[in-house]
Amino acid sequence: MMAKKPGAPPAPPARKATASDVAARAGVSKWTVSRAFTDGASISPHALLRVQTAARELGYRPNLLARSLSKKSTRIIGLVADELKNPHIFTLLDEVTRQLQSRGYMALLLNITSENDYESVLTLADQMQVDGLLFLGTLLNDRLITLAQDIHHIPLVVLYRYSDSPYIQVLATNGYQAGREIGELLLTQDYQRMGYLAGPVSESTRLRRLDGFRAALAEKQRDVSVLLQAPHYQRLCGMEAFSAYLAATPAEQRVEAIFCENDILAVGVIDAIRATPGCAPIAVVGFDDIELAASPSYQLTTYRQPMQSLIADGIHCLTQAFEPGGQSLYNGELIVRQSHIKQ
Repeated sequence: MMAKKPGAPPAPPARKATASDVAARAGVSKWTVSRAFTDGASISPHALLRVQTAARELGYRPNLLARSLSKKSTRIIGLVADELKNPHIFTLLDEVTRQLQSRGYMALLLNITSENDYESVLTLADQMQVDGLLFLGTLLNDRLITLAQDIHHIPLVVLYRYSDSPYIQVLATNGYQAGREIGELLLTQDYQRMGYLAGPVSESTRLRRLDGFRAALAEKQRDVSVLLQAPHYQRLCGMEAFSAYLAATPAEQRVEAIFCENDILAVGVIDAIRATPGCAPIAVVGFDDIELAASPSYQLTTYRQPMQSLIADGIHCLTQAFEPGGQSLYNGELIVRQSHIKQ
């Protein structure tokens, strides 16, 4: 057997160290160990040092989950998402998990892409005893809201979309104002025929971008000439929807500009225009300002949402200031590039 080097730290125990082990080594009570790992708890500097030293030698880590359950708070927030093929959702997930972790919370991602998954996924959230649910631009329906509200009546916050549900707090970009700004921008190019490409329909939430767009056009005695729909927020869906429109519409009757409900649909529309032989240029505007929007291949004019503020305030609402039925609207920023310009 190899002799242990003088001064070497003691080998960690074969089993996981407990608070009782730390207490025995430090010569203090188990409750002193608990106070040492509780923010703001009263403990002398000398006792704290002894506990920290013993914990380090034993490789002890406090069981935060057990402590959270005893306080009826797991510090776990459920992130409810669908349309995970939309690249914007990954930017949201990156930011919201970063902000949660910086506040001492963990995220539980709940993928509700399939309608049949609603109940099983929310049952999982219930079993994990999440402290709140944050809906990330989710296509909510009444059944989902009812199921979510039944989970211990925990806070429910939806980002990016409007909802009239009395159980949910809404934080969203002012879609009406954004739609107006985009409409006014396209009017400066003197387009006569303009269209709108929407994403999937939701029962319980709205975006209001189309409402603002229509209002801006109406002030100049124009309207939305064509309203198209894509089943999902995916590039291929945008491309297929607009390709079908181009194939069915004579060149002289086609729109001169189209406002797409988000950027990935707009990218699909641009690809459809390029793939259609002899198609005249059509202006395209998106929404979200995803990374691809700034690519030299697209130079997409779009509308940037105040993501960091929305997420920070959404987390604050879930953890400290929840008001069911409340609604807060935020101003975004029109990002002007080249795709809207008349050619």
